Amino acid sequence: MKKIILSVLFCISVDSIFAQDIKIKVTSTSTGLSINGASISKNKKSFAATDSLGFAMILISGKTELEISAVGFNTASLKVNTAIDFYSVKLVPSETVMEDIVIVASTRTNQSIENAPIKIEILDAEEMEEESTVKPATVMGIIGDLSGVQIQQVSAVSGNSNVRIQGLDGRYTQILRDGLPLYEGYSGGFGLMSIPPLDLKQVELIKGSASTLYGAGAIGGLVNLISKKPTTKQEGIFTINQTTLKESNLNGFLSKRYKKFGYTFYVGATHQSAVDVNGDGFSDVARTESFVVHPRLFFYPDSKTIITAGFTSTNESRLGGDMSVIENKPDSIHQFFEKNKILRKSAELIAERNLSGKDKFIIKASLSDFKRDITTHEYNFNAGQLDYFSEASVLINHKNHSWVGGANFSGNQFKKISGDSAYINNVTNNTVGAFLQYSYKIKTNTTVEMGLRNDYHMTYGNFVLPRVSFFHQLNKKWGTRAGFGAGYKIPDALAPQINDFAIINILPIGTAVKPERSYGYNAEVNYKAKWGEENSIFINHAFFLTQLNTPVIATEQSNGAVSFANASKAIVTKGFDTYIKLKLEDWELYAGYTFTIAERKYLAINQFVPLTPKFRMSYMLTREWEGKARFCVESSFNGYQYRQDYTKTPSYLFMAAMIDYTIAKQCRLVLNCENILDYRQSKKEALYTGSISNPQFNALWAPIDGRVVNLCLRLSL
Repeated sequence: MKKIILSVLFCISVDSIFAQDIKIKVTSTSTGLSINGASISKNKKSFAATDSLGFAMILISGKTELEISAVGFNTASLKVNTAIDFYSVKLVPSETVMEDIVIVASTRTNQSIENAPIKIEILDAEEMEEESTVKPATVMGIIGDLSGVQIQQVSAVSGNSNVRIQGLDGRYTQILRDGLPLYEGYSGGFGLMSIPPLDLKQVELIKGSASTLYGAGAIGGLVNLISKKPTTKQEGIFTINQTTLKESNLNGFLSKRYKKFGYTFYVGATHQSAVDVNGDGFSDVARTESFVVHPRLFFYPDSKTIITAGFTSTNESRLGGDMSVIENKPDSIHQFFEKNKILRKSAELIAERNLSGKDKFIIKASLSDFKRDITTHEYNFNAGQLDYFSEASVLINHKNHSWVGGANFSGNQFKKISGDSAYINNVTNNTVGAFLQYSYKIKTNTTVEMGLRNDYHMTYGNFVLPRVSFFHQLNKKWGTRAGFGAGYKIPDALAPQINDFAIINILPIGTAVKPERSYGYNAEVNYKAKWGEENSIFINHAFFLTQLNTPVIATEQSNGAVSFANASKAIVTKGFDTYIKLKLEDWELYAGYTFTIAERKYLAINQFVPLTPKFRMSYMLTREWEGKARFCVESSFNGYQYRQDYTKTPSYLFMAAMIDYTIAKQCRLVLNCENILDYRQSKKEALYTGSISNPQFNALWAPIDGRVVNLCLRLSL
């Protein structure tokens, strides 16, 4: 017996002596990025997972064969032994439709988009790359290509636009940058218009209520702009762009990751001359000078920690109005103009710590100082808004369960600098919030997600926001989702409206005005199939309904002053949204159809929400010759809309085409044409009423800039 025991102890000690820790790094072959949460298993038993930097440490003895797997990637085998202490594994993205796209921030759980209980649409890195050569100065255009999303230009003079989702006004869409709310109220003006696609990794879009994780404002939907991160491969991209509409763009992006340090650096400049497209004497495109710089630093003190510090500066000047004034030839009749000087400075700090396995602790904060100086022929108004946000959250993942919980403090301070004749007063908003989200995966085909948020606003009190979502995979081809969520919106006189009211005429929010509250519902069904090596189809058909109670309505009085009050009944938007993604070898097709009924129930007649198409169809067809060229044609058909005087607008067709040709491995040339048919609102009606000295511009329901051709040269390191 003693010999047996001694033999066993000897074997154990020898095994321990020859056992060795080895480190494994897991990355993606398509992007070179680290893969967080990749599973390392042996004989189908998982015993390690990579951290946020893609590293995992395991103990082995002798020779062992491992399996490396991750959501959205093909499984890889790896033979290891104690003679080598470091292995690098590159996983190939799965060919399954949509499965290789992972939600980065909008759900905070790094779920695959296909299995997320909340419907999320993603514009990925490839689409950002294409858009950076088509419309280098702004990401607005590509967001508007999605079904159910409407980009509405609210000012013919300044060109300002906002994002409308599911028929609701732009103020009900929450805009985030890397999960940080920087664009709200006064500081929301020209926000998305100044964000270039070259600086972005992807855009995540949620249609419908999404308030549990991010708070007030996400009633119609949420747009989360995700910045690029550095990889170990040096990246350098430069674009030079020129359009027939007298716009010039220069953009550059650099990034590199080292062992303990990394960086990304974006810089871009835009010059746009004023253009009177329809010859009525007023600019249809404002004269614009813009300069954007966005450096970010990444620190990796150990294998489990990432610290990100970033700064963004946007300096922009816009001048629109009477072309005689813009050309420095004013007289007693030609006097009308509007000039906007915009300066936005934002700082961010994000610290991520992997606790164990897939668990993560995150602290993030942002501070944004926005100033806008408005000068017209009648007045000058200069004001600023300081936005601040801080949050601590934790993600806890188990086999079939995940928890996301946290607390945050957010607010803004609006302050007039000059413009004593304006009615608007200084305003401060502060909110303390806490949230909890629980996801439970039932077996392998069903996920239930429940969330609860409680916000306390220092002026308007307490808001409790429940949410529940459900996803069920019926079989390999069919899946379904359903959900409900509550939201709210604090009254804000400076939030975007359908009309661009003169800020000098806006009255402050009265004490009797209450916050808006919403209830949103959605249900959908998905179908996917794959045949052959490169053929696949994905179909999504979704129903939506949002009820907005006590809506805050702006009313322009006879003296021009704009007042705000709660309506007695709700605004209700409902309809359905269908889109198809089809891939046939080198061909790709995206087609979408949206049917929307948006009604103001507080009106006895003419309850429609103005400037909201009842139906909209769009498609995008792409053909790619790998490594050589890419051709794309797209079109959208916008159904009739109701003007504010209850008359109908005509329907119209918008078309565009693009060819991307690779001159050399690191040099591409892109030729693009927008609005091929040259459809313009000014061809159907005058854009203004009144006199040249005092024009009153009509609300916009169609493009006013006409056909535009651009040529872009893209160089990469």
